[in-house]
Amino acid sequence: MFLLFLAGGLALAFFTLLYFVPVNLWITAVFSGVKIGIMDLVLMRIRKVPPAIVVNAMITSNKAGLHVTANEIETHYLAGGHVNNVIRALISAEKANIPLDFKAATAIDLAGRDVFEAVQMSVNPKVIDTPPVTAVAKDGIQLIARARVTVRASIKQLVGGAGEETVLARVGEGVVSSIGSAVSHKEVLENPDQISKVVLNKGLDAGTAFEILSIDIADVDVGKNIGAGLQTDQAEADKKIAQARAEEKRAMAVALEQEFKAKTQEARAKVIESEAQIPLAIADAFRNGQLGVMDYYRMQNIKADTDMRESIAKPGGGSDQKP
Repeated sequence: MFLLFLAGGLALAFFTLLYFVPVNLWITAVFSGVKIGIMDLVLMRIRKVPPAIVVNAMITSNKAGLHVTANEIETHYLAGGHVNNVIRALISAEKANIPLDFKAATAIDLAGRDVFEAVQMSVNPKVIDTPPVTAVAKDGIQLIARARVTVRASIKQLVGGAGEETVLARVGEGVVSSIGSAVSHKEVLENPDQISKVVLNKGLDAGTAFEILSIDIADVDVGKNIGAGLQTDQAEADKKIAQARAEEKRAMAVALEQEFKAKTQEARAKVIESEAQIPLAIADAFRNGQLGVMDYYRMQNIKADTDMRESIAKPGGGSDQKP
């Protein structure tokens, strides 16, 4: 029983020793021409750095003719970087004659960009399709354009440079400005390459992580007649304003008419009131001896004659009389 316990303890100690002392990795590194001490591998274990990542990265870089030390790789790993991605990017840049050192590659990687993809994009330019861009020419016709932007990654501007979203936004703004400055939408349809030339000459890649190689207008569609729609809306608004003003004038006319009727009725009431005072005045004149009977009859005759003349003067006043 004791022997079994002892054998188990020795086996555990042996495997623990192999874990902290990766002899197989050290042998692989030696036969691959990589100079690294076995104590360095042990210290990596203690610092919680996987020795396999460091050794494989050193072997790969050494075979590619790159000079990268174990300390540089370990430092980049501890900083949270992607070691294998950086080594692959350095090898690709070396083969493509792109100037890129380990310090710049790690800076790009720690900045959150895929350095290997950036190197590939620098060798093989990428084509970006912009979303539909809507603009209106000076004649009021809406155009919907789609552009294809060919970009190449700029290694020097990857750190701190703007991304694809900024490039697309600037291209869209340039397309809108170019279409908006066209006198007629027919000019744009006839020469869509003119938009590409105008936009490309604006230097839209300034401050970005890319270099714009070309801007091609893939498609231009005719949209709505915005000018006619605006004119229709303006005419409708003018119509409503005119109707409101007419209604205001009609209301004022009705109010004036009502006021005139009220004044007329008031005047008639005063006339009736005054006429009601005439018999009283005549009676008072009789009592005071200021009016005689003959005077009264003459006044009645004059009144009857006046009424007859007024009835004759009215339209159709004498039509019922016989000759």
